[in-house]
Amino acid sequence: MYLADSRSTDSRATRPAAAPDTRPGRRPAAVPGTVLALGAVSLVTDVSSEMVTAVLPLYVVAGLGLSPLGFGFLDGVNNGVGALVRLAGGHLADRGGRRHKTVAGLGYGLSAVCKPLLLLAHTLPVLGAVLAVDRTGKGLRTAPRDAMISLATAPERRGRAFGVHRAMDTTGALLGPLVAFAVLRATVDGYDAVFVVSGCVAALGVLLLVLFVPRRITPDPAGAQAGPAAAPPTLREALGLLRRRPVRRLTACASLLGLTTVSDAFLYLLLQRAGDLPAHLFPLLPLGTAAVFLLLAVPLGALADRVGRRRLFLAGHGVLLLAYAVVLSPWHGAPAVAAVLLLHGTFYAATDGVLAAATAAAVPTRHQGAGQALVGTGQALARFVCSLAFGAAWSLWGGQRALAVTAAGLAVAAVAVSFLLRPADEVPA
Repeated sequence: MYLADSRSTDSRATRPAAAPDTRPGRRPAAVPGTVLALGAVSLVTDVSSEMVTAVLPLYVVAGLGLSPLGFGFLDGVNNGVGALVRLAGGHLADRGGRRHKTVAGLGYGLSAVCKPLLLLAHTLPVLGAVLAVDRTGKGLRTAPRDAMISLATAPERRGRAFGVHRAMDTTGALLGPLVAFAVLRATVDGYDAVFVVSGCVAALGVLLLVLFVPRRITPDPAGAQAGPAAAPPTLREALGLLRRRPVRRLTACASLLGLTTVSDAFLYLLLQRAGDLPAHLFPLLPLGTAAVFLLLAVPLGALADRVGRRRLFLAGHGVLLLAYAVVLSPWHGAPAVAAVLLLHGTFYAATDGVLAAATAAAVPTRHQGAGQALVGTGQALARFVCSLAFGAAWSLWGGQRALAVTAAGLAVAAVAVSFLLRPADEVPA
């Protein structure tokens, strides 16, 4: 019944860890099969998630008539609530004998259940509650999933592996808005139909996880640091990761830059208003970002392995600053929109998987789940604060002025981070 589980658990108590294939003429796989399986799960799941994300801003502002401040609250929930459970998800996955798949599956299932519940959400409190549960699922699954990628991949290839995973994930982000656009065009009650289809696709993603992702991941021999007899990590040890200077610096830098990272939804709303785009074209805006992300995720991940992941992470935020500058400039129309989406996609390709790979290099093998959760939590909470602050600033000053203040903050943060980042910290003590 559970294909991947039966393969991975067969006689695992007596079989030694598999060694890399060193036969003449054979090269070890650049990307392990586990990474590809997780990429397929993320691809399908992201189709579901991005269908909702693509229509949510207009559904909230135009359909339900909420103010930008109200949407800022919802967007903050979308970005921040998962952070509150991410630490728990990462630690539970490490603590349970590397049961990363079990915890990730719980998260994927919880998010799948929430998609049809959006049909019942017509007020801010109810919608906020449903999104909070959905983001709880995302918070549970993110750290275990990234830990599985780290454990299955040789340290020197993690940038490429995360790049491949993020490219597959972004393929889903590319398809999701297209499906949402098609559903909106083909149905009368478009929003409700989008939510129903999204729920069905999310259920398919859970099925792929159950069938094709191994239950337990054997760490790559080159990156293993804890023997099979090591005691399960405690919560105190997990939280104590912040005493490691590389982890502390990386968390601080990700959090500081996250405080000045405007959410995708707000950026797309600014583009839609500046370019006077019709409402039915709004779900297509994320396609530009996703297409660039898809094209650049693997090459920039491989580049990060060579030049340093932390350097590329900082450079990506410099690209985001350029995107803000284009939005604030008097240059409007289709070329300006294309330029912003190009820069926005490059920003994600240079930061998303790259940050996860940098985190994997800064924490021990037995704490991969908790380490990914710590850094990701700091970034997510910072973006939660940014969403709330940006929504309030938009309501008080208008979108353009709010973005100008945020851009100035990003420039200051980037300068500060350039002094904090240490490429030498990428090898754990």
